[in-house]
Amino acid sequence: MSMLKKINKGLVIMSCSSLSMGTFAEDFSTEKQQLRKLGSMTTVPAYRVAEGFDSSEHLKAIYYDALSWEGKETKVFAWLGFPKDAKGKVPGVVLVHGGGGTAFKQWVEKWNEQGFAAISIGVEGQTDIKPTAAEKAAGAHWASHDWPGPRRRGIYHDSGKPFADQWMVHAVADTVLANSLLRSLPEVDADKVGLMGISWGGVITSTAMGLDQRFAFAIPTYGCGHLFDAANQYGQSLGINELYKQVLDPMQNLAKAKMPSLWFSWPQDSHFPMDCLASSYGEVAGPVMVSLVPNMGHGHGPPWNRSESYAFARHVVDGQGAWAHQSRDGLNENTYTVFFESKKAFEKAVLVSTTDQGITGTRNWIESPANLSQELGLWVASARLPHGTTGWFINLH
Repeated sequence: MSMLKKINKGLVIMSCSSLSMGTFAEDFSTEKQQLRKLGSMTTVPAYRVAEGFDSSEHLKAIYYDALSWEGKETKVFAWLGFPKDAKGKVPGVVLVHGGGGTAFKQWVEKWNEQGFAAISIGVEGQTDIKPTAAEKAAGAHWASHDWPGPRRRGIYHDSGKPFADQWMVHAVADTVLANSLLRSLPEVDADKVGLMGISWGGVITSTAMGLDQRFAFAIPTYGCGHLFDAANQYGQSLGINELYKQVLDPMQNLAKAKMPSLWFSWPQDSHFPMDCLASSYGEVAGPVMVSLVPNMGHGHGPPWNRSESYAFARHVVDGQGAWAHQSRDGLNENTYTVFFESKKAFEKAVLVSTTDQGITGTRNWIESPANLSQELGLWVASARLPHGTTGWFINLH
């Protein structure tokens, strides 16, 4: 398991561009209050088994009640599953898909195999059935059900709609309600329910973890906050979006996130730059671990087929918390050194660096050996940076 112990935004990762933006006096206090109220939705939503799906005793397709949208009732389609032959209450996890995804049955099964109850939710009013020809022509990846809420429109492209009808508001509400539902079930230990989201689900996770303090852990994967000055499509869409910057950017509430979190990505990710990721986890109040896996790929399968998320969640719910903590670091001439505490032993350290410019996801990242030793109870990793290095971090295995 390779864990990033340092990504120095101020010195080494500079792919987010500085965009010239006007100043606005608009007051978003009402929207901020509305968003924060989502974290207080502790009432358990009503739910029922969804008909026409291949459900079983331990794994069921369900619908649960959600917020009204444009005056209409909405429900969320989800897969809800439990480990077989579990004895006593089990930990749980809420799973949030990314763009083009849905409530994945397979994702639930993978967490069930790890001893967790899991609920995978569809946050765009969809099921896991393939769309009709008409739905596909309209841009849908999955068939809708009879009680849909809003679908995502580009990158916060519905910011001009009433705040209560915007997609991100509903996606976060769906996530909080899934937490309320899962933790209410007799099979689940309510104090050990975490959250994981992938890509857009990572953005939702980054947002929800600052609002709902009941989550025992959070695993934002790829998606993060601080995207308004990213030098890609996110910065282009959000650079002048004051509602995002002042209200919906996860950075607005991440300082309230006290649960342990694992920020899971890869340096070549073209969607969510590494400095935006670093800005996000640097704002979190709780213990933070980071795993950047070179060449992992962007999608739902790459992270859920690896061990990092399961190992992290298990360590937290077993009462041991995040097992590694960076204590300090420094750059002396061209040698970078980082010190950290760890409850687990490490086998090796690897420098991952680049001499390229531009957004981090388009740079060429090179792996090279780093020194690893122990001094006075601390692990010490150090490496000499190649000439012309523009970005780097050290992975610990």
